[in-house]
Amino acid sequence: MIKPVINLKQARGALLTVAGFIACVAPASAASPENSEVTGGKPVVIAMHYVIPEFIGGQKVRTPEAPDAAMAQALAVMLGASGETALPADAQIGERLRRGEADVALLSLADDVATLPDDIVALPTGYRSRPMAIMRSDTDIKSWKQLRGRTVCVAKGGLYAGKVAAQYGAIEQVYRAPADSLLALRTGKCDAAVHDEALFRNLLKLPEWKKFSASLPPTANMDLVFAVRRDNTVVREAAQKLVRTWRSEGYLNKLLEQRANDIAFEVYLDQAVPDCH
Repeated sequence: MIKPVINLKQARGALLTVAGFIACVAPASAASPENSEVTGGKPVVIAMHYVIPEFIGGQKVRTPEAPDAAMAQALAVMLGASGETALPADAQIGERLRRGEADVALLSLADDVATLPDDIVALPTGYRSRPMAIMRSDTDIKSWKQLRGRTVCVAKGGLYAGKVAAQYGAIEQVYRAPADSLLALRTGKCDAAVHDEALFRNLLKLPEWKKFSASLPPTANMDLVFAVRRDNTVVREAAQKLVRTWRSEGYLNKLLEQRANDIAFEVYLDQAVPDCH
């Protein structure tokens, strides 16, 4: 069985959302009256890769893979908006930004792919997505090519669903969230789990994950960016200020570490059987 990483006093903190980090940002990035007037107290419309389904009472708490939602909430605070409305980013996101259907988008862009029109500015958030695989330490899988025909767990809200099968011929099992995918790995339902390197680097620091420390190195890079119309000065400057604040105070690193702890705790709460093998 997994042993808890944190004691009972820490458990409450592990289940908290990123609101604490956003609150930390707020004093340095409090919305100005000017921004409040521009937003008119309305929600900021933010497009992103994966829109987290609305929480329903009785559901298990699940932390998503990427920090998109945390950044969206923090940007809304920065702008003095009443909140944020998320919508899925699609192939037409450039046009949707132009038409004002979305105020800003959070997109993961590959290093070698120019996908945005000239009138859309991409502002790097500092978060880089790199696919990494972890497995049991006694695995016989030593390379990405050896995933062919093997079962690999991924998260529905991540960037890798469909890609591991297409690139390496793996048999994918898609789960609701990283905690569900990692629970499946621990209980022997898959040979490997593929998620962002940023999650795994923090997760593997925890002693109860030592048994699953075999890994395949990250491959392609994708940077999470704020995509904003070049003439949308208010939103563009707010996003730039948010990124500077998080970078100068190290909020992003703290957020990623907390999210890994939260996901590990979610797995611990759900694992009712010992690790397989």
